Amino acid sequence: MEIFHLLDQNTIANKFITQLRDVNIQKDSMRFRRNIERIGEILGYELSKTLDYKPKDVQSPLGIAKINQPADELVICSILRAGIPLHMGLLNYFDQAQNSFISAYRHHPNQDEEFEIKVEYLASPSIDGKILVLADPMLATGRSFVNVYNAIKKVGTPKEIHIVSVIGAQEGIDYLTREFPEDTKMWIATIDQKLDKYGYIVPGLGDAGDLCFGEKMSS
Repeated sequence: MEIFHLLDQNTIANKFITQLRDVNIQKDSMRFRRNIERIGEILGYELSKTLDYKPKDVQSPLGIAKINQPADELVICSILRAGIPLHMGLLNYFDQAQNSFISAYRHHPNQDEEFEIKVEYLASPSIDGKILVLADPMLATGRSFVNVYNAIKKVGTPKEIHIVSVIGAQEGIDYLTREFPEDTKMWIATIDQKLDKYGYIVPGLGDAGDLCFGEKMSS
């Protein structure tokens, strides 16, 4: 797997990541969502450099301009519910992309740290021969991404797979490297080194879904 780590370089994304982590700033849910959306835009821009393009003649008021245009069909698949702001950031740049949504959540059958990932809903166009972009702001154990990928396979075989995330744990990244096709590309803003005993990223930022949309009942 090829990994693009945004914070390997200094960019304005550092500011957005800082605000996402800050326990005081993240109380503003609208700002939290917007910062995830902004990071989605930045990662989408970087991803766009790897796509195929074809020339197009464009009529301006004073003549013809030749401009390369994206040639690939994209399907953006986001994991509900935390993936919605990240999805919108990507869609701001890939405004003609098709859209797919899937549910994946942690189920704690024994009400302890052990959990399983449940996937119960999928709404998607065909992904056959298209660029599949899997988006979720948090990449902890990596099990959600793998379960989602296994579920979406039933609607086609993509030309390429791109994983887009905001914060990931190295352990989860290593797991995806083993489970996804070798030519998969990952676009991630920042990487933390460990998970706690409950499988949450440390230092991370907390529960992105709750911070975006409010607390939910536990499952």
